[in-house]
Amino acid sequence: MMVDVRGADVYYGREKALSGLSLSVEKGRTCAVIGPSGCGKTTLLYTLAGIMKPSSGTVKIGGKPLTGVRRETSLILQDFGLLPWKSVYENIAFPLRCRGDGRCAADEKVSRLMTSMGLTGQAGKFPGQLSGGQKQRVAIARSLALEPDLLLLDEPSSALDAITREHIQNLVLDIYRERLLTMIIVTHNIEEAVFLGQRIAIMGKGIIRDMVDNPCFGRKDSRDSIDFYKFCIEVRKLLDGEN
Repeated sequence: MMVDVRGADVYYGREKALSGLSLSVEKGRTCAVIGPSGCGKTTLLYTLAGIMKPSSGTVKIGGKPLTGVRRETSLILQDFGLLPWKSVYENIAFPLRCRGDGRCAADEKVSRLMTSMGLTGQAGKFPGQLSGGQKQRVAIARSLALEPDLLLLDEPSSALDAITREHIQNLVLDIYRERLLTMIIVTHNIEEAVFLGQRIAIMGKGIIRDMVDNPCFGRKDSRDSIDFYKFCIEVRKLLDGEN
């Protein structure tokens, strides 16, 4: 689903978090948004999710003005957003229950998602019994339950160790290839941005400062390539304002 933001101003009280920000992401493409802490990355995601409303400018999803939360948009929060009193199965089934899906249809979909996310045998566990990588897989499964056309990810691997982080990044890439969703990934990690973003948006304070096409996107073995790390250096220079 195409995303088009034009001249968006977003405030927290009197503090401006986004300042005339514009961003365009084509349908079925991925965009990684990277920038320093406090530059407005998460505010941008919340705005695209319909949780926050710009005071000026426009936000369109699929050519239609965004007026609130869309059922076809899924947002994966940095802290996973799992309900600690619900089991893995119940967390994944929760949005289906809210939509009113029948038990049999929900069971079939949840079982399929658990298998694809490598969560077989974890249905009865609670979030407190899971590793960070397992929690992220549950969060991803829940986000896919309603079959979104736009997936928003806020720091998808920031709380994970290096090996688990790569596994989750590989999983996100697999999901993109299988479903061809439009994805916007907020991250502070340069390597993650280069691995997952077909385009990379460099944010400054409340604005998009640079937008670059990524020649290294789409290969799981790209981390073994010198070109991958050369491009990471180029992105770092842009972040440092050395473009």
